[in-house]
Amino acid sequence: MYESPTEIANLTSTEKFDAALAIHLYKGGRLLQGSRIPFGIIFGGTDINEDIRCEEKHRVMGAVLGEARFAVAFTVKMKELAAAEWPDASKKIYVQTQGIKTMPSETFDWFRFLQNADWHRKDPSVHLGIVGPAVDPLFTSEVKEKVKRTPGVHLLQEMPQDVLHAAMKRCFAVVNSSVSEGMSAAILEAMDLDIPVLARNIPGNAAIIKHKETGLLFSDPQEFVVLSKSLMNDPIMEREIVTRAKDYVKKHHSWESERKAYQNLVLSLQ
Repeated sequence: MYESPTEIANLTSTEKFDAALAIHLYKGGRLLQGSRIPFGIIFGGTDINEDIRCEEKHRVMGAVLGEARFAVAFTVKMKELAAAEWPDASKKIYVQTQGIKTMPSETFDWFRFLQNADWHRKDPSVHLGIVGPAVDPLFTSEVKEKVKRTPGVHLLQEMPQDVLHAAMKRCFAVVNSSVSEGMSAAILEAMDLDIPVLARNIPGNAAIIKHKETGLLFSDPQEFVVLSKSLMNDPIMEREIVTRAKDYVKKHHSWESERKAYQNLVLSLQ
């Protein structure tokens, strides 16, 4: 809703804020430049992976990081990338993985979402559902056009988290095809819900998925198809992946630990 530091300054002045916490070093952080209140930053992923290549964004993010009391990276690798660009800020960058807690709705009917869909011509049992909000109008229109020409692929509207989790539990697998990720909550949620994950082999995904142990990593569409078929035809591998992934999430992505870490960081702003 806010597009300039001035708007944020007016908000924090009017509402008497004591401190602020921003997500994404550029998108959120730039709005807190010159802020009268102390603030912390959580790296989003695309800021360190993509925006860092733009000279102007790099300059702004460096300035924001200089003003921030602390910054949070989801992985050690992400911290290292940021520290390499802004060495002076390395001591204020903490590593805290995302915590996960899933509570799927008890009722969910796929036919309510897919009843008007064009079923897959080759194999009626295989479908790909794409779920999420339309953020980029141009890209959304391109996706809609491609989906219309692709039987078995369904573009679904965003839905409440508990409903989405219920939908995920009725799927054979969750797919992450992002070309850039910080730490995908969708992957961690799938692991917690006992759903196998197929994800593009990029640093953010590889940081939380060990290939053929806690999930499957693919580098191109062809490999995605091969791995998907192998997963569908090997129930023992599927069960082992799901079990190890669940154990991994419980051990490394506790929402209670995440809550305590952020409480302590926010208290340091006072």
